[in-house]
Amino acid sequence: MNASTPGPQDDDALPPCDRGGAVWVFGYGSLIWKVDFPVRERAVARLHGWARRFWQGSHDHRGTPAAPGRVLTLVPAPGAVCTGMAYRVLPEVFVHLDRREKNGYRRVIATLHLADGRTPRGVAYVAGPGNPAWLGDAPMPAIAGHIERAAGPSGGNVEYLLRLAAALRALGEDDPHVTELDRLLRARATPSADTSGRVR
Repeated sequence: MNASTPGPQDDDALPPCDRGGAVWVFGYGSLIWKVDFPVRERAVARLHGWARRFWQGSHDHRGTPAAPGRVLTLVPAPGAVCTGMAYRVLPEVFVHLDRREKNGYRRVIATLHLADGRTPRGVAYVAGPGNPAWLGDAPMPAIAGHIERAAGPSGGNVEYLLRLAAALRALGEDDPHVTELDRLLRARATPSADTSGRVR
């Protein structure tokens, strides 16, 4: 499926490798600040026609099956631009990435707009409606409260949000959805997290 028709690809789909035998992958959530895989090149990148939303449940990282957390996915949004990080990796890295993004995510192939003007085809992991962990939309205070309460094997859900907000600020990116949740969680001022993105 192409970038003008956003949607899931088969799980084994990858765009053609470049001359160096590598493929670009787009990070818009924890892949911005938690890069636990070998990278040949990295660049600030934008993905057109998609928006970040905390609409996906996390049963395996920031929550549990009984009490899932809320993590990011991308939703189609005409006219929107999502800024994140793109990584040029060897195809075998997707074995690790597929395992990391296994909880309802599938690969989408789309055109990435790199900061230097290049526009390679790359992969973004997207969890759409109908997957078993989908939570969907809710009022922003309810989403913030859900994030505040949730925790899983990878740590507190608050940490995920605060680290993301800090990473986006470092990129000079103001994502209204993330910024509002960051503001709501700062206002709650829980003793387990501070507003710098660090967990005490």
